[in-house]
Amino acid sequence: MPPPKDVVKIAIQMVGAIPQLIDLQQTKPLASVLKDVCDAWSLPNAEQYALQYTDGRQTYITESNRGEIKNGSILRLTTSPDQEAERLYSGIQSNNSDVKTDSLKKLASLSQDVTFAQEFINRNGLKKIFYIVEEGNDTGEMLAHTLKAFMELMEHDFVSWETLSAAFIKKIVSYVNMNAVDASVQQLSLSILENMVPTSRILFELVKKEVTLDRLLTHLQVTNAQLQLKAMALLIALLLAASDAERREMMDYLRERNIRQFIHKNIIHSSEPLADEMAHYLYVLQSVSLNLCERRMRTSMDPYSQEQRELLQSLRQTAFESESEAPTSNFSTERRRSLCAKEFRKLGFVNNSNPAEDLRRAPPGLLALDNMVYFSRHTPNAYSRFVLENSSREDKHECPFARSSIQLTLILCEILHVGEPCSETAQAFYPMFFGQDHFFEELFCICIQLVNKTWKEMRATQEDFDKVLQVVREQITRTLSLKPTSLELFKTRVNALNYSEILKLRQTERLHQEETLAVPVLELRERLKPELLELIRQQRLLHLCEGTLFRKISSRRRQDKLWYCCLSPNHKVLHYGDVEEGVNSPPIESLPEKIPVADMKMLLVGKECPHTKEKSSGKQNKDVLELAFSIVYDMEEYCLNFIAPTRYEFCLWTDGLNVLLGKEMTSERTQTDLDVLLSMELKLRLLDLENISIPDTPPPIPKPPSNLNFCYDFSQAEQ
Repeated sequence: MPPPKDVVKIAIQMVGAIPQLIDLQQTKPLASVLKDVCDAWSLPNAEQYALQYTDGRQTYITESNRGEIKNGSILRLTTSPDQEAERLYSGIQSNNSDVKTDSLKKLASLSQDVTFAQEFINRNGLKKIFYIVEEGNDTGEMLAHTLKAFMELMEHDFVSWETLSAAFIKKIVSYVNMNAVDASVQQLSLSILENMVPTSRILFELVKKEVTLDRLLTHLQVTNAQLQLKAMALLIALLLAASDAERREMMDYLRERNIRQFIHKNIIHSSEPLADEMAHYLYVLQSVSLNLCERRMRTSMDPYSQEQRELLQSLRQTAFESESEAPTSNFSTERRRSLCAKEFRKLGFVNNSNPAEDLRRAPPGLLALDNMVYFSRHTPNAYSRFVLENSSREDKHECPFARSSIQLTLILCEILHVGEPCSETAQAFYPMFFGQDHFFEELFCICIQLVNKTWKEMRATQEDFDKVLQVVREQITRTLSLKPTSLELFKTRVNALNYSEILKLRQTERLHQEETLAVPVLELRERLKPELLELIRQQRLLHLCEGTLFRKISSRRRQDKLWYCCLSPNHKVLHYGDVEEGVNSPPIESLPEKIPVADMKMLLVGKECPHTKEKSSGKQNKDVLELAFSIVYDMEEYCLNFIAPTRYEFCLWTDGLNVLLGKEMTSERTQTDLDVLLSMELKLRLLDLENISIPDTPPPIPKPPSNLNFCYDFSQAEQ
């Protein structure tokens, strides 16, 4: 007979005593449980003790979290949080440096527990920490423990970051700006400033003023990967908290300091593999930089703006100034207007009498004009060749430069997600972005020449304009998917992917689709599906057994805390627990928490998850919703919440959990993998039928012969 649900069998340890095995009644007050435990060991003053987990984060047991205790848990009888808080409160004020250091070290460890943190803060403990930082001159181990304890205490959100004193903030800033400081102190100081920046405008301005961009760039150039990461985190926090004008000013300064080239050489191409967190920050830096184009992209051309009219006229003058034999000033107004209209028509403007009308559409707005001007000024030979070459063609065969530029700018904005908010979890950045200043404009220069090249290869006319741009979009996206490391490599690859190559790829894909739609092939696919689905199930379970690192993400900021989850080799238990940065695959024995697969009841995804309901529903959380899933377990009372690092991991984990629950795999990755496996298997099976058309219906079975006399009788031959 199973034990009652409100009774949990646990072990309780104490130093120097024989452990107790008890049946913990969850309905019994915790104070009474502690009194019984203390009485068994003849300990007086039971109110001075508390129970605590022995592994993991060693959380204190309280009335609010006691329901999380599982059968077989091992607890420790220890000093109560209020007693421990009182002892450490006194210890950090000790005149003995060893006692003070040990107390701060213990404080940094215990402050992760919300119960202890509340007790310590209630004793005005943060004030003492402020005093140690503000008045102390130590820059070594003691200070590192102090800052670590401060970070952990602030993590619980009991105290606002805006309440920090100016003296404390200046001291933290000084550790970042000093050279002769322990690296761990600088890392913690950078993390503290990173947390401060998003909380208020005043703190942002203070940090931006005190910690210069030059200082952050100095930290980015060190060989210590963790210090480099924290410096990048603060830089990104400052950029995200800045106004549009401030962000533009900061990015201009960083460009002057060649930050892109430094990142390209020393971070992306360093000997060490790129950490996930750094990959995310590089993605954000790329996104913030590209979004500087958004204002111009969303601004229509103003026909009354002198500056914009001059830019437009410069396009005409650069292309045709050598053609005019006589200065246009000698012509009548009507003649000059007629000549300008003719030249604008040659440039490819639809409305040649008033070309500003072509740029009224936003997006791409003025960004298209900027790109055309950049192309004409920085590659004048290529620009003149493009325009003059098409001027000499028949009207219907000329490639319209202006119209193509406007549409191409829009295509590049869509491909590069210009104007879209940064994702909280994405890590997909283009390495070539950091190898080139004016990346967007330089990419445009390559692609507009690609438009002309593809136009000629397709022998296109004006009616084929949309088809040509569709091919160009495909050329760009296929090349970008290869992640070229430089614009030169991109240029080489995108030009190699000419129209005939695109046709071959399309034909291959079409033939493959037609092959797989034949009735006999469809029947074969259906027969192969169960076997291949089982193969996918086994792969998913194997991936769960290998385990994955997950990040804890709050609505306030991207957390740097990690936890690991994996499935036991016998597929019966999920193990999980917190891990330190740098630990990629901890042994399964080191993970303190576990959930029996038999207790798992349901899988929730997206908006159904409890941890996504707590978040605001802004655009920036859309990506988190797409990566969120939860396991409901133990009579549907508890949930284990996940935010997958990538969509790929999300698909594999949700599929694997569905397999454990005996349900169908529903992710898009399952269909993709199944299609790949089916395609491979079908090609192998149909290898002998190459170039033989497969009929839709099987050939008729011939009638049986009138007699079977043609059969050879082996028995008579043996006689």
